[in-house]
Amino acid sequence: MATKGKKIGGLGRGLGSILPDIEELEVNKPAAENVSMVPLDKVTANPFQPREEFDGEALEELAQSIRQQGVITPVTVRRMPDGTYQLIAGERRTRASRLAGLKEIPAYVRTATDTQMMEMALVENIQRADLGAMEVAKAYQMLIDECQLTHEELSEKVGKNRSTITNYLRLLGLPEETQKALADNQISMAHARALLGVEDRERHLEILHAIIERHLSVHQTEQMAKEERKPAHTVVRKRGELPSTHSAAQSRLKERLQSTVEIKRSQRGKGTLTISFNSDRDFERIMSILEG
Repeated sequence: MATKGKKIGGLGRGLGSILPDIEELEVNKPAAENVSMVPLDKVTANPFQPREEFDGEALEELAQSIRQQGVITPVTVRRMPDGTYQLIAGERRTRASRLAGLKEIPAYVRTATDTQMMEMALVENIQRADLGAMEVAKAYQMLIDECQLTHEELSEKVGKNRSTITNYLRLLGLPEETQKALADNQISMAHARALLGVEDRERHLEILHAIIERHLSVHQTEQMAKEERKPAHTVVRKRGELPSTHSAAQSRLKERLQSTVEIKRSQRGKGTLTISFNSDRDFERIMSILEG
């Protein structure tokens, strides 16, 4: 039973302005009057669901909890003309309930337009801590485009600073490969924000690959991006020239091995290291230095 004055469901700040009665039950009525048992085979997905990935292990854990305790917090649905119920909020609970073998699920049955449906689904999911950065960015953009919201209105609706919203929206301007790396957790949002400053696409992707392959820190990434933003006259490396680190390494190897050493490197960071020798004896000499 709900206690007086306590909100039920916790769908997040901002939903009250979309559908005023969705956040809390009327405290002067029993909860049973507000909740219906809905057949799970009649519940359909929310077409405006912004979440793209669901953790299978986490769903199984939730299903196990549901098997033992049932669904504690009802989902929210709207009744469709064909007799089905379209989810407004509660995708994870619905999926886990199916895994648990339930035939019915407790639900608040509401009336909502398509626009209200989309806003509620997006706002509820944006406020989840485990939503990916790219999912949040796409959800923000969808709210702006489909609901004709300004950044200020969106800020008020989702309870986030305007600067935070702007930072997320900027991620949508990244190359597709960088967006995918962020979505797959190969790089962090801080890495992605540093890469926003690298406008040259080829160099941008070089740094992206370096982050993934060499596990660069955010600070290292910011330093590399900063170098790219220097005025053109201070950048001494031309296409085909070795970066200073590679050139210095080539010189050190030549001096140490007393032999001809050549490093070739592509714009994507791949290349070859060639060490010349004059005879078998010279080869053995070089090998002894390398192995020593």
